[in-house]
Amino acid sequence: MSERDARIEFVCSCEDTMVLDGKALARGCAARGTELRMAEQLCRAQLDRFLVALGEGRPVTVACTQEAPLFGQEAEAAGATAPLAFVNVRETGGWAKDGAAAGPKMAGLLAAAAVPLPPTPVVPLRSEGVALVLGRDATALAAAERLADRLDLTVLLTGTEPVQPARAAAFPVLRGRARTATGYLGHFEVVVDGYAAPSPASRAAYHWGAARDGATSRCDLLLDLTGGPPLFPADAVRPGYLRADPADAAAVERLVAEACGLVGEFDKPRFVTFDAGLCAHSRNRRVGCTRCLDLCPTGAITPGKDSVVISAEICAGCGACAAVCPTGAATYALPPPATTLARLRALLLGHAEAGGRDAVLLLHDAGHGEPLIDALARHGDGLPARVLPLRVNEVSQLDLATLAAAFAWGAAGLRVLLPGRRAHGTEGLRRNLDYVGAALDGLGLAAALPRAATVETDDPFTLAEALAPALALRAPGAPAQFLPLGTPREVLRLALRGLHAAAGAAAPAVVPMPEKAPSGLARVAAEGCTLCLACTMVCPTSAFSANPETPQLRFLEDACVQCGLCAATCPEKVITLEPRLNFAETAAQPQVVKEEEPALCTRCSKAFGTRSSIDRVKAKLGAGGHWMFADPQRLAVLDMCEDCRAIEATFGGLDPYAGPPRPVTKTTEDWLREAERARAAAAREE
Repeated sequence: MSERDARIEFVCSCEDTMVLDGKALARGCAARGTELRMAEQLCRAQLDRFLVALGEGRPVTVACTQEAPLFGQEAEAAGATAPLAFVNVRETGGWAKDGAAAGPKMAGLLAAAAVPLPPTPVVPLRSEGVALVLGRDATALAAAERLADRLDLTVLLTGTEPVQPARAAAFPVLRGRARTATGYLGHFEVVVDGYAAPSPASRAAYHWGAARDGATSRCDLLLDLTGGPPLFPADAVRPGYLRADPADAAAVERLVAEACGLVGEFDKPRFVTFDAGLCAHSRNRRVGCTRCLDLCPTGAITPGKDSVVISAEICAGCGACAAVCPTGAATYALPPPATTLARLRALLLGHAEAGGRDAVLLLHDAGHGEPLIDALARHGDGLPARVLPLRVNEVSQLDLATLAAAFAWGAAGLRVLLPGRRAHGTEGLRRNLDYVGAALDGLGLAAALPRAATVETDDPFTLAEALAPALALRAPGAPAQFLPLGTPREVLRLALRGLHAAAGAAAPAVVPMPEKAPSGLARVAAEGCTLCLACTMVCPTSAFSANPETPQLRFLEDACVQCGLCAATCPEKVITLEPRLNFAETAAQPQVVKEEEPALCTRCSKAFGTRSSIDRVKAKLGAGGHWMFADPQRLAVLDMCEDCRAIEATFGGLDPYAGPPRPVTKTTEDWLREAERARAAAAREE
């Protein structure tokens, strides 16, 4: 990149409330080929410096997020088209007890901010305002009356409590109990039991007519004021389903206000990208991997014929499916893995290039993590200089590749900030933390403290206390330099091999892993394998493969994701799974598991099967096993290929319908005559 095209990076001391390490920042900029410009009050007195930079037409990064709206407005007014990025170095570094030593951290944060974010894919939703209000008492009617001028309403009362009818029937009021509900904003379907219409002569309370079960209601919005259990798992994040306790007046007010705004067209982020061709859920009615199905908190994932089905309309974006998907069929899209990994690499390597070492990575989200970091900077000692924060959309999206790559790129420790109350979808994250911990321990890179762990708190001072011990961790080795290219699984492989190299010559070639780890060996008991090759037809990653030239079964361990489809499909049940990491060169090359001599056609010498399978069939059918092969000439046909068998049957004089003599047909008179003769013979003997 020429100096003329180099990115301009502004770092402001915010009226000298931060002590900036100019040397460390300059080293970081020099390593990346960017131009560093310093300021003290860039948003006010020195705004002209920003405007001059815009006029140069080069990408600009401003190390300030508080005044980002102002800088964005000025850039729009100036007609600037070059990329403009913002990063927070004040609350995350400068406003800290050891902020003067945070120069390498700021350099890393600047490097990460320069990685562009791709556009967010969206899912369109449309609501016409058709709403079904579920209630038990007059609260539902009162809420409906307030919404009647904005929504097309129907009220469904449980009938368990007496409710005085409204003076005017502005909307239908019915009785029923929602048995099941499916759908999302704009496409709800509710099955109702005990459905009944009211008598128009109802006086002090509704009187209901004849009831029936199994009625169906379709609506755009579903307002639940019954006070009972929710109709959906993780109901708080189901688009279009609003639920409140009828005894909580404030909650009912919030429901009414939110319902008013749910009419029209909406764009919902598409959180997950899914490739059904890579899914290892099932093949040929055999179920293999169920990791995402087991963890999805919203019910957005359902089993399909050969793969799972993910509803983008229901998905709430926790990313648990992407965190545990072993094949990469499900990947997080906000942003995609390539962007997250590129930012992670830029942060850690940028910190190292500016002179930093032994970084502790803090992964957090915007809604919970940023307020805690901000409060710690404003009212406490701030984040330590060696703690590097990286924001992701959801911490539950973190896959094994991201966690392993962090250590390969030089992190000494890794902490994931979670709410004090366990959130939906974090089970997959915890599983991945266990996996990366097992890998580090197995390679001899363990420390006195866990290198990868969670911090679960809603208090900024507790966060500081939890991070303090992690500062004693030291990086397992020199940072690797590999680029995050390819699929997450390919990046994971590079990261693990980098850690194996960092562990030195004493590192074991094979590291055992916990159950359900996404890599390992599919062990085949070769003596029981018949080379039916059923495993090769269901393996979604081609870990099992056949040799088209000879009867042979091969296995590539680096490709195995431990989905279990091969074990479920094997008719002989000779395949077992062994989760592990294998760093030997043989793991990256197909290994022959079973090989046999081919059976050659006795007529044309074509290879058409295995010698052992033909011999087993002949032993079973010959020597009295089946009348059709009692003749040696017939049995010899089994030594021919499929084409030669047909030729031999046609021109070799073999009658496929020939068989042993048929029994003589006997009538009833024949049976009676024989019985009479037997009685007469018996009488003579007496």
